[in-house]
Amino acid sequence: MVGGSLSHIFKSLVFGRILSFGSKKMKSLAAKASKPDLELLAKLMEQGIIKPVIDRCYSLEMTADAINYLKQGHSPGKVIINIDPKINYEQIARAIELICLS
Repeated sequence: MVGGSLSHIFKSLVFGRILSFGSKKMKSLAAKASKPDLELLAKLMEQGIIKPVIDRCYSLEMTADAINYLKQGHSPGKVIINIDPKINYEQIARAIELICLS
């Protein structure tokens, strides 16, 4: 799954078939921010069909470092800013999922 700048999305659409060899396949998914679409995404995540790619996790105090890292443009996945160091990214993702589905 690719997100981010328009150029990243365009590159994945253009070169996705070329890069989809072996066991890893790249496919496109476009979804509006509606309840049915978010429910579908949640089901696909629960079934393990799609998986978020987490590159790095930063504490809230390290937000500036996280933004600087993202500006470099080399992140292969999502960069998480952890607001509470006692909560891991899986708990945050589940909380966001519950909010979006309610």
